[in-house]
Amino acid sequence: MSSHAHAAQAPENHDRIESADGGLWASILRILKLLWRPELAKWRPVMAVAVVLTLAASVLEVISPLVMGHAINQVAAQGAGGGFAVAALWLTYGLVLRFAAAGLPQARDWLFAPVSQDAQRVASVDAFGHALGLSLNFHQTRRTGALNRVIERGAGAIDYLIRFLAFNIGPTLIRLVLASIALGVAYDYRLALIAVATIVLYVICTVVITEWRVRQRRKMNEADTHFRATSVDILTNFETVKSFAAETRETARFDRAMGDYNVHYVDTVRSMYVLNTVQALVMNLGLLAVMVLSALNVIEGRMQIGDLTAVMLMLLSLYAPLNILGWAWREIKQGAVDLEKLHGLLAMVPEVEDVPDAAVLSKPQGRVTFEDVSFNHEGRSVGVQNISFDVPAGGKIAFVGTSGAGKSTLLKLLFRFYDTDGGRVLVDGQDVRTVTQESLRAALGLVPQDVVLFNDTIRANIAYARPGATEAEIRDAARGAQLLDFIESQPDGWNTRVGERGLKLSGGEKQRVGIARVVLADPAILVLDEATSALDSATEAAVQDALEHASAGRTTLMVAHRLSTVISADEIIVLEAGRVIERGNHAALLAKGGKYADMWQRQARSTDAALALT
Repeated sequence: MSSHAHAAQAPENHDRIESADGGLWASILRILKLLWRPELAKWRPVMAVAVVLTLAASVLEVISPLVMGHAINQVAAQGAGGGFAVAALWLTYGLVLRFAAAGLPQARDWLFAPVSQDAQRVASVDAFGHALGLSLNFHQTRRTGALNRVIERGAGAIDYLIRFLAFNIGPTLIRLVLASIALGVAYDYRLALIAVATIVLYVICTVVITEWRVRQRRKMNEADTHFRATSVDILTNFETVKSFAAETRETARFDRAMGDYNVHYVDTVRSMYVLNTVQALVMNLGLLAVMVLSALNVIEGRMQIGDLTAVMLMLLSLYAPLNILGWAWREIKQGAVDLEKLHGLLAMVPEVEDVPDAAVLSKPQGRVTFEDVSFNHEGRSVGVQNISFDVPAGGKIAFVGTSGAGKSTLLKLLFRFYDTDGGRVLVDGQDVRTVTQESLRAALGLVPQDVVLFNDTIRANIAYARPGATEAEIRDAARGAQLLDFIESQPDGWNTRVGERGLKLSGGEKQRVGIARVVLADPAILVLDEATSALDSATEAAVQDALEHASAGRTTLMVAHRLSTVISADEIIVLEAGRVIERGNHAALLAKGGKYADMWQRQARSTDAALALT
């Protein structure tokens, strides 16, 4: 079964990028695998130091309150006299430890910043390169901006998950374990139980309420999208609104949309207040229980006043990172979703792939053969059926017919943007499915109807075909495309910038840059896909001269709307509804008096009418 046929069984895969399965734990595993990649091996010592600093900070967070509590006990036991120096020393130790506990995470983040950025780079490059390697159909059914956002969000999620899971949630759990052990061993096991119970209850309440908040926020986002879309829709169509005197009606529609958004916004804000209140209640009840029990222990002589302070400082340092737990939990879940989407993109396979033992098409001569080729586009009933022709090296063939007849489809099959459903496409006698796509396309040079250029200089756009070309070769290519005089007439010459998609150039200038690019590539086979159909007559004549020069000595396949451009073809194939209805050279087809002759006469009459009006 062809890759196309396989794709046709699952069209839903083309509508959106499916998320990879697994959830949060799978996302964590993916990040660990990413950090262990050979490209990131140079950062492993830094990763090890970051882990050590994290553990050290967690230990110091627990030890520093114990030291400070001991210092207060020294003061309480010896009074303000001789014990002051010892107490001050212990207090200094405690403050130094607290500073170290706060400073080590900053040092860790300073060290880890390039690691996180490099991990994002590796993941982004993987995804970007993989997306470029996917088949033409993938890119034709997706918005470029949406694909770019998938890559951006996925890479950003890597940084976010690393920072919050490894450097926030993870250390908090470590501190909880250490603090529980310290409280139980140094003071009272019941204090440890209260601290653990408080945090468990805090986390449960936070997760439950946050899940509820996520649903509220999703509704608010939907209402916000509808509200913004309504506003833009009304303002964009203001002429229609005014012509139907619908200002009052549209203002009321805007009011309803904004009112709906306001309701959901209030619900979302109130849910945040509920979360903050519940978190504060649980935390303060836990602190109250700990302080009451500690006070009883002081009264009964099992603890000293400094121990009471130590317990209070320890719990405050333990609870502090939990203040952002609700926000962090929501963002961690979103990060996991974004990472799943990125890995869903990476899991997609091209519809057209090289076979394992694909050969390299070396020194192509340019013979092109279609043997009983059939192909149907996904979701369309008409494609091409049973197409056969043979173009010898250096020959010229043209395809004409009405829109949708299958002309451009034949060119895409030659480039192997799609695989045939039936029959074979051969170049120099080799089935294009048995050679590498890179070597196949290196033998082909395409000039499309609308040449799209990079937002760079004319020199860079021409040299794109062969980055290692010399200045003399680039000039020769421009001269062959009849572009050299235009370039040298510009104030910036070869450094003239062409703008986004080449919009600073006229249609004819863009076409000639495209021709120069193909001439520089020096392909064995030249493919012209309605290369002059969007141009005016004067510009078309100049571009046609450049195309004739470019096609000299090369096999040429042409798709043309204007029949005047195909007169010189060795064979003209007339297509209708994906089938060949006529074939022959220009003179033979005119003599036949069929479809081609009818098309020729209509275009001739249109040209005469246009000339009569000028």
